[in-house]
Amino acid sequence: MTDSNSTTGMMQDKVVVVTGGGRGIGREIALLMAAEGAKVMVNDLGADLDGGGADQGPAHEVAGEVKAAGGEAGYNTDDVSNGRGAENLIASTISEFGRIDAVINNAGILRDTVFHKMDEAAWSTVINVNLTGCYNVARAAATHFREQESGVFVHMTSVSGLIGNFGQANYAAAKMGVAGLSRSIAIDLARYNVRSNCMSPSGFTRMIGSIPITSDEQAKEFERLKEEMRPEMNAPLVVFLASDAAKDITGQIFATSGNHYYLLNQPRPVVSEFRYNWTPEMVADEFLSEIRDKLTPLETLNDVLD
Repeated sequence: MTDSNSTTGMMQDKVVVVTGGGRGIGREIALLMAAEGAKVMVNDLGADLDGGGADQGPAHEVAGEVKAAGGEAGYNTDDVSNGRGAENLIASTISEFGRIDAVINNAGILRDTVFHKMDEAAWSTVINVNLTGCYNVARAAATHFREQESGVFVHMTSVSGLIGNFGQANYAAAKMGVAGLSRSIAIDLARYNVRSNCMSPSGFTRMIGSIPITSDEQAKEFERLKEEMRPEMNAPLVVFLASDAAKDITGQIFATSGNHYYLLNQPRPVVSEFRYNWTPEMVADEFLSEIRDKLTPLETLNDVLD
């Protein structure tokens, strides 16, 4: 559980929705938000890793932890991949707490498989939860943020999409989409004093724990990850981004890897060449010679992050 002994009330009296808040990283975010003074609505469908099933227990338990520590919390089990579920989540939050100040779009699932074996169900289910779910909750909250001329979104993206990873085309596409969604929200709602950032978290959660262990070396690596990539290590950055201390930060992409925090760059031109009447041969000869040593290597996240 997140240690609240050194908190400063950075989120005092703010109302925060945390989707996927019943377990892992979402749980730690919800607990630290509450420890920093926020009133928290913990949303979690209680589904399995692949999106199946439902259980109100995780959301209810985290809300109970907050209350036991003297904080204020509610819980909600709506399915955010459904537009009506997202609308009900936001409406329930406002009904219980009177307003909403921040949304942490954290709900996510996995259905990993190599691309040539991926079926449409594995693709669409992951897209619906990880990307459409972000849209649904953000869209439901945006109306209220616009009316009150304030609000914050923190969306969970992933280096699986931003950098790349094996066997996660569906997840990577969804999480890359989240980065674009967050940037667009930041641009569209800036005039209403609404901020939107995204973050790629890290942590030894049930998602990583679900990977089969096939060797002693892998088992040792898992034990190392449990210590060096604890879910609670992500929460301080999320709380900061949701707080007034980050009032001038929007449209950015952050990442964590244990105790390492990163600000990531975003796509910008690397090479610019102009010719009248390009031909394929000119591209192969002139343009290729300019870009050859500037192409991005086919790396995965393990090659890039510490």
